[in-house]
Amino acid sequence: MPQPGHVVKIELPPEDRLDADIRTSFGKCREKLGLVPNVLRAYTGNPAKFRAFAAFYNQPMLDEEACGLSKLEREMIAVVVSSANRCYYCLVAHGQAVRELSGDPELGEMMVMNYRIAELEPRRRAMLDFAWTLTLSPGDIGESDRQRLRDVGFSDRDIFDICDVAAFFNYTNRMAHGLEMIPNREYHAMSR
Repeated sequence: MPQPGHVVKIELPPEDRLDADIRTSFGKCREKLGLVPNVLRAYTGNPAKFRAFAAFYNQPMLDEEACGLSKLEREMIAVVVSSANRCYYCLVAHGQAVRELSGDPELGEMMVMNYRIAELEPRRRAMLDFAWTLTLSPGDIGESDRQRLRDVGFSDRDIFDICDVAAFFNYTNRMAHGLEMIPNREYHAMSR
Protein backbone atom coordinates (compact mmCIF):
# COMPACT_ATOMS: atom_id res chain seq x y z
CA MET A 1 0.00 0.00 0.00
CA PRO A 2 1.56 3.31 -0.98
CA GLN A 3 1.88 6.12 1.52
CA PRO A 4 -0.29 9.24 1.06
CA GLY A 5 0.72 11.37 -1.92
CA HIS A 6 0.71 14.79 -0.27
CA VAL A 7 3.74 16.70 1.01
CA VAL A 8 1.89 18.40 3.87
CA LYS A 9 -1.73 19.15 4.76
CA ILE A 10 -1.44 22.89 4.06
CA GLU A 11 -1.37 24.64 0.73
CA LEU A 12 2.09 25.35 -0.65
CA PRO A 13 3.02 27.69 -3.50
CA PRO A 14 3.99 26.08 -6.81
CA GLU A 15 7.74 25.84 -7.35
CA ASP A 16 7.73 28.28 -10.27
CA ARG A 17 6.37 30.99 -7.94
CA LEU A 18 9.06 30.55 -5.28
CA ASP A 19 11.81 33.12 -4.76
CA ALA A 20 14.91 32.64 -6.91
CA ASP A 21 17.14 31.62 -3.97
CA ILE A 22 14.72 28.86 -2.97
CA ARG A 23 14.51 27.57 -6.54
CA THR A 24 18.33 27.59 -6.64
CA SER A 25 18.42 25.59 -3.42
CA PHE A 26 16.00 23.08 -4.92
CA GLY A 27 18.27 22.78 -7.98
CA LYS A 28 21.25 21.97 -5.74
CA CYS A 29 19.20 19.30 -3.98
CA ARG A 30 18.27 17.71 -7.29
CA GLU A 31 21.96 17.71 -8.31
CA LYS A 32 23.26 16.21 -5.07
CA LEU A 33 20.37 14.02 -3.94
CA GLY A 34 18.34 13.43 -7.08
CA LEU A 35 15.29 14.90 -5.34
CA VAL A 36 14.04 17.83 -3.30
CA PRO A 37 13.33 16.59 0.23
CA ASN A 38 9.69 17.14 1.09
CA VAL A 39 10.72 18.83 4.34
CA LEU A 40 12.16 21.66 2.23
CA ARG A 41 9.02 21.82 0.14
CA ALA A 42 7.00 22.03 3.35
CA TYR A 43 8.88 25.10 4.53
CA THR A 44 8.07 27.02 1.33
CA GLY A 45 4.78 27.87 3.02
CA ASN A 46 6.80 30.67 4.67
CA PRO A 47 9.93 31.70 2.70
CA ALA A 48 11.59 33.37 5.70
CA LYS A 49 11.11 30.17 7.72
CA PHE A 50 12.48 28.15 4.78
CA ARG A 51 15.70 30.15 4.89
CA ALA A 52 15.96 29.90 8.68
CA PHE A 53 15.24 26.16 8.63
CA ALA A 54 17.82 25.49 5.90
CA ALA A 55 20.50 27.39 7.84
CA PHE A 56 19.42 25.77 11.11
CA TYR A 57 19.61 22.27 9.58
CA ASN A 58 22.83 22.79 7.64
CA GLN A 59 24.85 24.01 10.61
CA PRO A 60 24.56 20.97 12.92
CA MET A 61 23.95 18.32 10.25
CA LEU A 62 26.18 19.22 7.30
CA ASP A 63 28.92 21.54 8.60
CA GLU A 64 31.78 19.21 9.59
CA GLU A 65 33.64 22.09 11.29
CA ALA A 66 30.67 23.04 13.45
CA CYS A 67 30.07 19.65 15.05
CA GLY A 68 32.45 17.17 16.66
CA LEU A 69 30.15 14.22 16.04
CA SER A 70 30.45 12.15 12.91
CA LYS A 71 27.76 12.50 10.26
CA LEU A 72 26.62 8.96 11.08
CA GLU A 73 26.35 9.79 14.79
CA ARG A 74 24.26 12.87 14.02
CA GLU A 75 21.95 10.82 11.81
CA MET A 76 21.69 8.12 14.47
CA ILE A 77 20.58 10.77 16.99
CA ALA A 78 18.04 12.06 14.45
CA VAL A 79 16.58 8.58 14.07
CA VAL A 80 16.51 7.76 17.78
CA VAL A 81 14.80 11.07 18.61
CA SER A 82 12.35 10.49 15.76
CA SER A 83 11.70 6.95 16.96
CA ALA A 84 10.87 8.23 20.43
CA ASN A 85 8.53 10.79 18.84
CA ARG A 86 7.17 8.33 16.24
CA CYS A 87 7.89 10.80 13.44
CA TYR A 88 7.22 8.98 10.18
CA TYR A 89 8.89 11.61 8.00
CA CYS A 90 12.20 11.65 9.88
CA LEU A 91 12.28 7.90 10.47
CA VAL A 92 12.05 7.27 6.73
CA ALA A 93 14.39 10.07 5.61
CA HIS A 94 17.03 9.78 8.33
CA GLY A 95 16.74 5.99 8.56
CA GLN A 96 17.84 6.02 4.92
CA ALA A 97 20.78 8.27 5.85
CA VAL A 98 21.87 5.80 8.56
CA ARG A 99 21.65 2.95 6.04
CA GLU A 100 23.73 4.90 3.55
CA LEU A 101 26.38 6.25 5.93
CA SER A 102 26.85 2.99 7.79
CA GLY A 103 26.62 0.76 4.72
CA ASP A 104 24.38 -1.41 6.90
CA PRO A 105 20.67 -1.59 6.05
CA GLU A 106 20.01 -3.62 9.18
CA LEU A 107 21.49 -0.92 11.41
CA GLY A 108 19.22 1.63 9.77
CA GLU A 109 16.19 -0.52 10.53
CA MET A 110 17.29 -1.19 14.10
CA MET A 111 17.73 2.54 14.72
CA VAL A 112 14.19 3.13 13.42
CA MET A 113 12.52 0.35 15.39
CA ASN A 114 14.53 -0.06 18.58
CA TYR A 115 18.11 1.18 18.76
CA ARG A 116 18.67 -0.87 21.92
CA ILE A 117 18.81 -4.14 19.97
CA ALA A 118 21.77 -2.93 17.90
CA GLU A 119 25.22 -4.04 19.02
CA LEU A 120 26.75 -0.61 19.50
CA GLU A 121 30.01 0.43 21.06
CA PRO A 122 29.54 1.93 24.56
CA ARG A 123 30.21 5.46 23.29
CA ARG A 124 27.37 5.42 20.77
CA ARG A 125 25.05 3.57 23.15
CA ALA A 126 25.56 6.28 25.81
CA MET A 127 25.00 9.02 23.21
CA LEU A 128 21.73 7.48 22.04
CA ASP A 129 20.52 6.75 25.57
CA PHE A 130 21.12 10.42 26.39
CA ALA A 131 19.23 11.59 23.28
CA TRP A 132 16.33 9.24 24.09
CA THR A 133 16.05 10.52 27.66
CA LEU A 134 16.42 14.14 26.55
CA THR A 135 13.50 13.56 24.17
CA LEU A 136 11.09 11.70 26.43
CA SER A 137 12.08 12.93 29.90
CA PRO A 138 14.11 16.13 29.52
CA GLY A 139 13.60 17.08 33.16
CA ASP A 140 15.35 13.87 34.20
CA ILE A 141 18.66 14.85 32.56
CA GLY A 142 21.26 15.72 35.19
CA GLU A 143 24.97 15.95 35.74
CA SER A 144 25.29 12.18 36.09
CA ASP A 145 23.97 11.81 32.52
CA ARG A 146 26.51 14.29 31.19
CA GLN A 147 29.24 12.57 33.19
CA ARG A 148 28.30 9.22 31.62
CA LEU A 149 28.97 10.82 28.24
CA ARG A 150 32.32 12.18 29.42
CA ASP A 151 33.23 8.74 30.78
CA VAL A 152 32.93 7.22 27.29
CA GLY A 153 35.00 9.94 25.65
CA PHE A 154 32.69 12.80 24.77
CA SER A 155 33.94 16.33 25.40
CA ASP A 156 31.74 19.08 26.75
CA ARG A 157 31.57 20.45 23.19
CA ASP A 158 30.36 17.03 22.01
CA ILE A 159 27.70 17.05 24.72
CA PHE A 160 26.54 20.43 23.44
CA ASP A 161 26.37 18.97 19.93
CA ILE A 162 24.40 15.91 21.09
CA CYS A 163 21.89 18.24 22.77
CA ASP A 164 21.79 20.49 19.70
CA VAL A 165 21.02 17.66 17.28
CA ALA A 166 18.47 16.05 19.62
CA ALA A 167 16.74 19.39 20.23
CA PHE A 168 16.67 20.17 16.50
CA PHE A 169 14.95 16.89 15.69
CA ASN A 170 12.46 17.29 18.51
CA TYR A 171 11.52 20.59 16.82
CA THR A 172 11.34 19.15 13.30
CA ASN A 173 9.39 16.10 14.49
CA ARG A 174 6.72 18.40 15.88
CA MET A 175 6.54 20.35 12.62
CA ALA A 176 6.27 17.09 10.68
CA HIS A 177 3.48 15.83 12.95
CA GLY A 178 1.61 19.13 12.94
CA LEU A 179 1.67 19.44 9.15
CA GLU A 180 1.32 15.69 8.45
CA MET A 181 4.54 15.82 6.45
CA ILE A 182 5.10 12.80 4.21
CA PRO A 183 8.61 11.73 3.12
CA ASN A 184 9.66 11.37 -0.48
CA ARG A 185 8.79 7.87 -1.71
CA GLU A 186 12.32 7.46 -3.07
CA TYR A 187 13.78 7.16 0.44
CA HIS A 188 12.10 3.79 1.00
CA ALA A 189 14.16 2.03 -1.67
CA MET A 190 17.49 3.79 -1.14
CA SER A 191 20.58 2.18 0.46
CA ARG A 192 19.06 -1.27 0.80
